[in-house]
Amino acid sequence: MKISFAKGVSILAISSLLVVGCQTSDSTEDESNDHETSSSVSEDSSETQEQTSESHTHESEDDHNHEHEHDHSHADDEETEQIYDGYFEDSQVKDRSLSDWEGDWQSVYPYLQDGTLDEVFDHKAEHEGDKTAEEYKEYYNEGYQTDVNRIVIQDNTVTFFKNGKESSGEYIYDGYEILTYDAGNRGVRYIFKLEEEAEGVPQYIQFSDHSIYPNEADHYHLYWGDDREALLDEVVNWPTYYPSEMDGHDIAHEMMSH
Repeated sequence: MKISFAKGVSILAISSLLVVGCQTSDSTEDESNDHETSSSVSEDSSETQEQTSESHTHESEDDHNHEHEHDHSHADDEETEQIYDGYFEDSQVKDRSLSDWEGDWQSVYPYLQDGTLDEVFDHKAEHEGDKTAEEYKEYYNEGYQTDVNRIVIQDNTVTFFKNGKESSGEYIYDGYEILTYDAGNRGVRYIFKLEEEAEGVPQYIQFSDHSIYPNEADHYHLYWGDDREALLDEVVNWPTYYPSEMDGHDIAHEMMSH
């Protein structure tokens, strides 16, 4: 009986140890799992922080790029406006080809005569204020006056339409001249000369369109004659041309936008 009791005690003790061992093992596995879960959460949190940080970095870069583009565009607009008004450095002036003025062009003088441009002169009188509308009209009447109502430029050929007749000639580039006006601002005349003698066309034509480097013109003032130097002194009469596809009201609104 004693031996049997001892065996029973031993078996009970071993069973207890096994249970404790199993519990310890389970506890260790749970802690290990908890550690892995905690590590995974930590890694996820770290990745989220990195993604958030990267997102903020991209947003910051995008904002900076947008501001830089805006500032650059604003600076370009200011420079273009200054050039249009006749304020620029000699070093900014570049050669241009006749293709900058290629197209079919109409004189604005008929629109002054029929009153279509009266709203332009009213606008100038209201916003510039140094002349009345009637005085502006007289000033521009002298400037726009011409009997060449249409000009077509294609490649090197310039065709003049005058009193129902057309005359053409081929022109080559003859450089540019920088002029200083009484008001203190300046302008550039781009000069082309007749390559071969042709009937009914001038020896020289000089373009002025408020631009000083290669650029497709949206309108221009044109001077023409047979004396290159004498043309440079002409600042009173400057026949002005806009695309033939535009009507008078479109031209008037375009003028008022400057």
